[in-house]
Amino acid sequence: MLKRVPFNEVLRAAVGAPKQSKLLDSSPRSRVWRVRLADGQRVVVKQITDGGDAAADADTRFAREVAGLRLAGRASAPAVAPAVLATDVASRVMVLEYVEDLGRMDDWMPGYAESLARLHALTGPADAGALPAWSGPTAADAESFLALARALDVPVPPGVDDELGALLGRLDPAPHHALLHGDPCPGNDLRTAEGVRFVDFERAALGNGLVELAYFRIGFPTCWCAMSVTAAPLAEVENVYRTTWRTLTGRDVPGDLADACAAWLIQGDALVERAHRGTADHLARVPTEDFTWGYITARERLVHRLGVLATMTRDHDHLHTTGKLAAALSARLLDHWPTLRPLPTQDTRPWY
Repeated sequence: MLKRVPFNEVLRAAVGAPKQSKLLDSSPRSRVWRVRLADGQRVVVKQITDGGDAAADADTRFAREVAGLRLAGRASAPAVAPAVLATDVASRVMVLEYVEDLGRMDDWMPGYAESLARLHALTGPADAGALPAWSGPTAADAESFLALARALDVPVPPGVDDELGALLGRLDPAPHHALLHGDPCPGNDLRTAEGVRFVDFERAALGNGLVELAYFRIGFPTCWCAMSVTAAPLAEVENVYRTTWRTLTGRDVPGDLADACAAWLIQGDALVERAHRGTADHLARVPTEDFTWGYITARERLVHRLGVLATMTRDHDHLHTTGKLAAALSARLLDHWPTLRPLPTQDTRPWY
C-alpha cells in the first residue's frame, strides 16, 4: 500500500508544501493522512481508492464526497463539516481543514442531533441533481421481508402487501432535498467546542432527513456499533432535531418517522457492512445463520428493529398491520433464539 502522502504540484500550489505526515486508520476504500504544512498549518489529506471496487465507483465516491462537503460548507458558524481546501480529481485526493476532536462526551446526542438537523437544512429544491437521490428499499426488499416471515412460519396478515407497497411510494425521495450525510455513525462525528462536525461524506445524498433522524430509534443501521437509545434521551434528541429544523426552515419536518424506521427494517443490506451490500439477500440468511457485524449479530439488530416498528405502529394509520407482523416476527426470533442480546445503550458508544 502506498504510504507516502499524495501531494502533487496542483495541491502544493493551492495550500503549500507538506512537511510532516502521518497515515491514519481508515476504511479499505480510502487512505487518510494528517499533514503539517511548511507554514505550520495542519490539514487532513484523503485519497479515495478502488478498495476492490471498479475505478468508476471510486471516481463516483470521490465526486460525491467533495460535492457533499461543499454543500455542507454553506453552514454559517458553527460549521457542520470540515472545509474543502483543495482537490486533485485525477488522483482522487482532497485536502480538508483539520478539525480537533475533543474526544469522549457523556451527553453526546443532543449536539449530534442539532448538527444533523443543521446539515439537513442546508439544501433545498434548487439543489436537485447536485447529489444522487437517497436510495431506499425496493419492492424486492419488501418481498424479502415477507419471505422471512414465511420462512419462520409467521403468518402474514392480510393487507401487509398493500401497506408495504404504499410505504415504498411514500419513501420516494423526489419531493425531498435535505442534505443527507449517508453514514452518520460514531466515528464520523467530531466533537468541537462549537458543535459536532461530520466527516466521510462518500454516501452523501439528497432526500428526507427523517431517514437519518431514524438512526436513534432503529439502532444506527449503517454502523458496526449498533446501539439502543432509551426513552428520555430519545425524546430529547428528536425534539432538538425538530426544533432546530423548524428554526432554520420555518416549517415542521416533513414525513413520518415510522416510515423511515420501516425503510431500514425491510432492507437486508442494513444488516451488513458496506462491502457486502448488494451481494445477497441478507434477510434470507437470518433463519439459518446469525452473522456478525462488529460486536452485534444480525438477529440482534433485527429483533431491535422489529420491536421499534411494532411499538411505533400500534395506532398507526398506514403501518398498523405491518407493525403486528413485526411484533410476531420479534416474538418468533426470541422464541427460537432466547439468548439474543438487546442492543447496547447509547452510553456504551465507542470513542475514537
